[in-house]
Amino acid sequence: MGHNSHETGAPSGSMHWKLFADLAEIAGDNEIAVEVTTDDPTVADALGGLLKATPELEARIYAEDGTLESHLNLLKNGETLEDGLTTPVAAGDELALFPPVSGG
Repeated sequence: MGHNSHETGAPSGSMHWKLFADLAEIAGDNEIAVEVTTDDPTVADALGGLLKATPELEARIYAEDGTLESHLNLLKNGETLEDGLTTPVAAGDELALFPPVSGG
């Protein structure tokens, strides 16, 4: 019910990012849909799609050494990623990215 008729079982698909706090301000939106076209996509692939859509986020998401900022929280369908950026994702997944919520 409610599935798009153009879905043909292709490995690629659309995923949905939710951005919070300053990440949403930088991106200019708090929800961004990305297309991932690789086989067996991972969170890293979806993040690549997000940065393609909003390249201005890259400096906020990645540290200078190219690793993900350690203080960012990344969720898939409301749950913490068990395998980090290598966690598999599928079309229709909702990914969320938000900075720490502590008052630090």
